[in-house]
Formats: sequence, C-alpha cells, structure tokens
Amino acid sequence: MTTQQERWTIIFLYCLFLSAQGFAQIPEANPYHLPIITTLSDYKKSCEQDSNNILVDLKDYIPGIRLDIRYATFENFTGSIIYPEAKAFARLPVAKALRMIQQELSKRGNGLKIFDAYRPYSATLKFWDIVQDTLFVAAPWKGSRHNRGCAIDVSLIDLTTGEELAMPTPYDDFTPNASPNYQDLPGEIQENRDFLIHLMSKYGFSVLESEWWHFDFKGWDRFELMDIPFGELGK
Repeated sequence: MTTQQERWTIIFLYCLFLSAQGFAQIPEANPYHLPIITTLSDYKKSCEQDSNNILVDLKDYIPGIRLDIRYATFENFTGSIIYPEAKAFARLPVAKALRMIQQELSKRGNGLKIFDAYRPYSATLKFWDIVQDTLFVAAPWKGSRHNRGCAIDVSLIDLTTGEELAMPTPYDDFTPNASPNYQDLPGEIQENRDFLIHLMSKYGFSVLESEWWHFDFKGWDRFELMDIPFGELGK
C-alpha cells in the first residue's frame, strides 16, 4: 500500500507529464530561428537608434486614407480572424511616401485603400500553415516584407463615392489573373492597375510579380523582422 507522501509524489509527476505534453503541442514562435524583434523594449531601442524604424499608424498619419483590413475579419483566405484590431502600421519612410501618393491622388479625386501593412511574424507562420506556396504567401524561413513594416497591400478608391476602382481581381486572389503582367483584361481595368503600379513606383515601391496589390518599399532589407502585436505599438 502506498503512503500519503507517495501518492502526492505520483500525482505531482503525473501533472508534470501533462504539462510537458501541453507545451509540446504549442507551435514554436520562431521555428526558423530568425533574428526577430519580439519585445516592445527592443523595438523602442531600435527607434531611438534610428527614427526611421518607427511604425506609424497610417490612419492617423495620412488624411483621407481608407482601411479595409481583411485579416481583422473573417473575409480573408484563411476564413479566420488573424488581427484583433483593424490597424495599419508602416515604417516612417514608407508612411511618408504613402502620404505623398495620397496627396497626388486627391488632386484627381482618388485615394488609397489599405488592405494590409505591417504584419507580425506570427501571422506569417499561420499563413504558411494554410497555403504552402511562396508564390502567394511569404516563406516563413525568410520572413515577409510585411513583417519588416515595408510592404503595403493597396488599391485605389473614388473619394466621392468611396468605391474601389475596378481592378483585375479581388484582394488575395490566388490565380494568374492577379499578376501585374496579366493582359487579358478590359481596358479600364488594365488602366487602373497600371496607373496604380506606375504611381507607387514613382515613390519608391515595386509591385510583387504575382499580386497587383502588393508593393515593397525600396530599402526594405535595412529593417528588421518584427513580431509585436498592434496593441503593443501604441504604448
């Protein structure tokens, strides 16, 4: 017969086993061991060293800009909510360029609609779990330009109506039609897409070869990968 002390020892060891099993099932936050800023204090230190590292809230920084943050809703290719808040952040030089683009667009009655900007690295891992195709989602062993705060998913709107201008595909369309080089399009749609690409390139952005809406800012590789939630950035 076991003593009371032995029974408690068995219970304790069993609890440790269950705890270890639980931890084993939690996915590693950085399975590829990339250099990633994960704490608010490290992020603030990087901003003190170089103000260009600041992640700017685009809604506050750019007058009239529209947000359509699909990953804060169920209306995205994952079918689940990825972001707890509908926010769009970008590094300071990126935000400055977008503000100039918005100013130029407003002269012709148009404006920018932002689908996504800075994306925490943890979201990139989730995307890869769902779509393991580097043509449409970032390779998690490299990280995304979005994780660096230097990529923008964007379209154009009519400022009077608020309606999006006709584009080749909806956002996050994983078909050949989404390529910026796809040509079998009505004239108006091709003109809208090409105008967006031309204007973005004028201010230092280059379009992704598989997505007409995705633009990387020049010098993106100078910025570090980040995995800090939106809610932390305002603190």
